[in-house]
Amino acid sequence: MAGSCKRRTFAALMVHLESDYNNGAHEVVLRHFLETNTERSQSYGDDRFSQQARASIREACGAPDAQVYFLAGGTQTNATIIDSVLQPYEGVLCCETAHINVHEAGAVEFTGHKVLVVRPNQQEADHAGSGTSDGKLHATDLRAWLENYFADDTAEHMVRPGMVYITFPTELGTLYTADELRSLHEVCEAYHLPLYVDGARLAYGIAASPDVTLPLLAQLADIFYIGGTKCGALCGEAVVFPKGNAPSHMLSRIKQHGALLAKSRVVGVQFDALFADGLYLSLGSDAVRLAMRLGHLFVDVLGYRPFIDSPTNQQFYIIPNEQLENLRRHIGFEVWCPVDAQHTACRFVTSWATTEAEIAELEQELVWNAAGNACL
Repeated sequence: MAGSCKRRTFAALMVHLESDYNNGAHEVVLRHFLETNTERSQSYGDDRFSQQARASIREACGAPDAQVYFLAGGTQTNATIIDSVLQPYEGVLCCETAHINVHEAGAVEFTGHKVLVVRPNQQEADHAGSGTSDGKLHATDLRAWLENYFADDTAEHMVRPGMVYITFPTELGTLYTADELRSLHEVCEAYHLPLYVDGARLAYGIAASPDVTLPLLAQLADIFYIGGTKCGALCGEAVVFPKGNAPSHMLSRIKQHGALLAKSRVVGVQFDALFADGLYLSLGSDAVRLAMRLGHLFVDVLGYRPFIDSPTNQQFYIIPNEQLENLRRHIGFEVWCPVDAQHTACRFVTSWATTEAEIAELEQELVWNAAGNACL
């Protein structure tokens, strides 16, 4: 019957929280492109923008001897770096939910190196009663795996561990503490294994962490990369060998993998902008703050349960199945996994591009909806 349902006077709101790489680039990055567009530059990493960005990254990391290389994307970076560091008979150790093990289409194996999965003990596997792991590689599990490997008389017939891979933050939005990183570093040192940190979302991880900083990573990791694609750039990742410890002829190795940009300024300009005036870390802080605001809306106001306790820009909540379709009218999100017959875990990701206005309007819309004031 006409007038039986209250309606909003504006179009249905859609806030895109599917991922942190579904946007263009921050306006400061784009402006830097335009301002420098007509300037001629050198190629293959010798342009002044890449040189300036390297200097800024060394300063931010407190690592004056660091070697910095710019690549285009995360999977390309992981495959190139891991293949360049490992010997032909070596593999890379990681946890079961690691990006290289789950979401890179076997890119590491395609280079001829096995991904060696370190599984957690049962107590750690059931993280906080959620039925899922915490996404971390724990030092105790890593040490136990290595002890077992080297105690095996047939070890020479197996793929030899050649490096250790973790992500910060993890694929589940969780964070390593400084002490956990130190423990991993100690195990890696004891077994002479380089520790490699995938920092695709590094801006958000550092923003959410109370004790992990770029200088700390430079101390504890042998290699890490600073993600740009998910953190305000159109594309690009900055690989850091903080101790000047890159494999020999690294530029040639990068080119062999089809990862050497002739027009190197494309990434150099972006990191030059991102590391000017603290922009990179500022973007991470803004995204995390809005993620916490989203968490307040979902948990405290709408009554959804967290699926994973994440302090970063990736937020996971358990949504009743009958509410999924209505929620999709307002938010773009990713279905993560079923929880039971009536509930589904979903991921909501804020980013450098998420705005205060979007979250404020979303709060108003969903609270209005939950109060029964709108037609579902």
